[in-house]
Amino acid sequence: MKRCVAAAAAATLFAAWLVLVDARFVVEKSSITLLSPHKLRTKRDGAIGNFGLPDYGGFIVGSVVYPAKGSHGCQVFDGDKPFKLQSYRPTIVLLDRGECYFALKVWHAQLAGAAAVLVTDSIDESLITMDSPEESSDADGYIEKIVIPSALIEKSFGDILKDALNNKDEVLLRIDWRESVPHPDNRVEYEFWTNSNDECGARCDEQMNFVKNFKGHAQILERGGYTLFTPHYITWFCPPPFILSSQCKSQCINHGRYCAPDPEKDFGEGYEGKDVVYENLRQLCVHRVANESNRSWVWWDYVTDFHVRCSMKEKKYSKDCAEEVMKSLDLPVEKIKKCMGDPEADAENEVLKNEQQVQIGRGSRGDVTILPTLVINNVQYRGKLERTAVLKAVCSGFKETTEPSVCLSEDVETNECLEKNGGCWEDKKANATACK
Repeated sequence: MKRCVAAAAAATLFAAWLVLVDARFVVEKSSITLLSPHKLRTKRDGAIGNFGLPDYGGFIVGSVVYPAKGSHGCQVFDGDKPFKLQSYRPTIVLLDRGECYFALKVWHAQLAGAAAVLVTDSIDESLITMDSPEESSDADGYIEKIVIPSALIEKSFGDILKDALNNKDEVLLRIDWRESVPHPDNRVEYEFWTNSNDECGARCDEQMNFVKNFKGHAQILERGGYTLFTPHYITWFCPPPFILSSQCKSQCINHGRYCAPDPEKDFGEGYEGKDVVYENLRQLCVHRVANESNRSWVWWDYVTDFHVRCSMKEKKYSKDCAEEVMKSLDLPVEKIKKCMGDPEADAENEVLKNEQQVQIGRGSRGDVTILPTLVINNVQYRGKLERTAVLKAVCSGFKETTEPSVCLSEDVETNECLEKNGGCWEDKKANATACK
């Protein structure tokens, strides 16, 4: 019963935030060009799946296959990699929407040898983002194993592809991610929407693994002045009629203004939502104070160390532990405390108020509603938060020829000529280029 009450309270807080703004959702897209048959040549958009590895900065040309049976992709396909054609071209598998999770369809296609997946919508509607299930017994770890890109396409486009295949035409597509991230100049601005809570299951594990693995790249880019990085944390507010309730008192600070759900979804044990809000605020102030002394990259060290030394799972998630981490990194504890303000005050907190404002979508970026979320040059990144994939996406945000050397390292360099996908890479030290 306690868990039901906690979940309901969390839902109330989230609904309260939604009514605060006119929700604005933007679907991140890749460009899809039907190359053959030539008479049907057309260019459409696909909504990039929020799992797998989209090829930011690159593209793929492949032959389309529509399964003769099992077109929803909800079961493992028969045979040994039936979609891995003998042709040099990779296979793009077309699947129907419905009957199971998007991610499960893509996983089954990957097992069968697909290089990419397009899911065609079942009704005529605007494109949506295909997301992975947050908590499901079906997940069974497969989501982390998806390494191919995917996109949702409109029903009308799917019908065109199916008709061409029914006519025995060879259907060739190019899926292009080169313009998915804007690249206006020689500095990339990116932000990471995260959470200090480490008890929220797979999503929390994903974001902390990303922070640990990406830290080295992030600090090189930040120290060199190539990027401007900003961390962000989602907060909700408690509706005025509920401010004095036990739920809001345990989940919020500053008299219901800034809230987070109970970490264990149980008011009777463990940590409270307000503990998470306060640590989120501390991490924001760590970045703000470090940035003032031109050490913005120290945020990555603090968050990594805090996760290791002050874990909720080990019952060490506390102010005292946080301050020990700050001291070990030579951060000014008193200055950070001043930045954080008084959590008991019946007043706005300038830092958290700003977080609620920037959470709202502006320009080319939609509202941030999923944790974790990475935003690069004001466009939300889609796909798995994997070190190499994210570095490639960040690097695609630089104006051509202005990429720093880390973007030409083995981590992001791919032999696209060998894969017959085109592309061009330059090694300035060796004075060599490799182009399609």
